[in-house]
Amino acid sequence: MQLCIPKVTRRGNFSKYLSSHPSMYTFIRQLLFLFPTEGVHYFSMNTLKLACKVGFIKRIISKSNTPGNKKLQYDQFGLQFKNPVGLAAGFDKNALYLNELEALGFGYVEIGTVTPKPQAGNDQPRLFRLPKDKALINRMGFNNEGVKVVAKRLKEWKEKQQSSVQGSESGIKTNDSRLKTQDSRLIIGGNIGKNKVTPNEDAWKDYEICFRELFNYVDYFVVNVSSPNTPGLRELQEKDALRKILSHLQTINQTLAGTSEEPKPLLLKIAPDLTQEQIDDVIDLALEIKLDGLVATNTTIDRSGLKTPDSELSTIGAGGLSGKPLTQKSTAIVKYIAQKTNGQIPVIASGGIFTGADAKEKLEAGASLVQVWTGFIYEGPGIVQQICKELV
Repeated sequence: MQLCIPKVTRRGNFSKYLSSHPSMYTFIRQLLFLFPTEGVHYFSMNTLKLACKVGFIKRIISKSNTPGNKKLQYDQFGLQFKNPVGLAAGFDKNALYLNELEALGFGYVEIGTVTPKPQAGNDQPRLFRLPKDKALINRMGFNNEGVKVVAKRLKEWKEKQQSSVQGSESGIKTNDSRLKTQDSRLIIGGNIGKNKVTPNEDAWKDYEICFRELFNYVDYFVVNVSSPNTPGLRELQEKDALRKILSHLQTINQTLAGTSEEPKPLLLKIAPDLTQEQIDDVIDLALEIKLDGLVATNTTIDRSGLKTPDSELSTIGAGGLSGKPLTQKSTAIVKYIAQKTNGQIPVIASGGIFTGADAKEKLEAGASLVQVWTGFIYEGPGIVQQICKELV
């Protein structure tokens, strides 16, 4: 029996086929959505990882998904991003899938949130789909393998990249299909947090540990004090608590950079549930401490206006809401920060980005770069290519 396989898949451009035929991914998504959310996440990414171990398959995936248009290159924080579309923290917490995410065309990937000690996170189930709202609710609780394990993995990734570049420059052919030039490499952000058991008065110590351990292996840092899934964490968004953490990190930043290199860009991720007064405090502090930027925004605890029935939401319980319901709220905060500061503080926009139009709206509101997460789940592996196509 001969399988009826679309001609385009025989040529290997399967993910390109998916992105140009959304009904195909819709069908695949319907199958995946029959299974528990967290398990499907790892199944999908491990399947992609297995595929990318075969050199020619990874080259096909990369060719299908890499936008490859120099008009999309963005210079920000002293770094050159090959395109403005990144993957938000929480998707690849332990830096396990950088090779695969690079193949899917992302301009940058934010790993973490990473904590000093490994932690299991909250009890499962802790990740829930809201298909009627194109949203997710998560209460993961900073589950990760700990900063030492993640730092080791990033060190190995960096060494492979450098080896690949050197091999390319010397004319040696390699099986590694990563982009070789410095100006088109995958930018890595390090999203750092505190362990659940660490009291808030000692939180600055946890952030310092993560900062020092990851300093040589990430391109920029994001301080996460805005997740709703670690008890008391959002209290660290108050001005005095933030000042203690961020000013301490900036001092270490200057010390570790020394005279040989520039300090690492340091950003703060904020919640969409802050009051205007709290946002003003964040802006004042960012200017005072000379932060390099803000990430707006994290997930929300607000449940207003959802199509999902209240009975279902009650069954799911607590957690941070992400996806389409966050679109307008996060855009409004991006716009407010940009206008309030006259563009002095660069903003990475995160929240409800599914299409090129969503990304364009964030950029027009004043964002410098954009991040996807829930949109990746609902739109599929061609999301970067699709967004970039609409941005050019």
